[in-house]
Amino acid sequence: MPAPEYFQSESGRFEDVKVGTTLTFTKTISESDVYLFAGITGDFSPNHIDAEYMKQGAYGERVAHGALMVGLMSAASARMRLGRTVSLGYDRVRFVAPVRFGDTIATEYTIVSLDPAKRRAMAEVTCRNQRGETVAVATNIRAFVD
Repeated sequence: MPAPEYFQSESGRFEDVKVGTTLTFTKTISESDVYLFAGITGDFSPNHIDAEYMKQGAYGERVAHGALMVGLMSAASARMRLGRTVSLGYDRVRFVAPVRFGDTIATEYTIVSLDPAKRRAMAEVTCRNQRGETVAVATNIRAFVD
């Protein structure tokens, strides 16, 4: 059974968070997504917007921004409603394979450890394409602020 797309803590309390809690957020990356992201960030690298330029390279076509995958990681985090938390950021972010227009990316967000003294939850985040290939990974730390 696949992981749910949303998780809602019943109590919203740190003490009730469980290691192993997982969800998966899925999105197909469109040309519009890439162009809108380029416009928002100002990253108009030919890797993302110039099809003729990319035909000559190893990938043979345009690819999505790696930072767009971090956006998907954030979207998954937002669906993991543990309680009143804030993200302290993403560490060990790696973009390990290209994301092409039309790829469907499943972002899995899993709580892997808890720090009761600091009231923090650490998650491993993995983005995979429709072929099951890992395209990006990171860790995320969330702090409870209630």
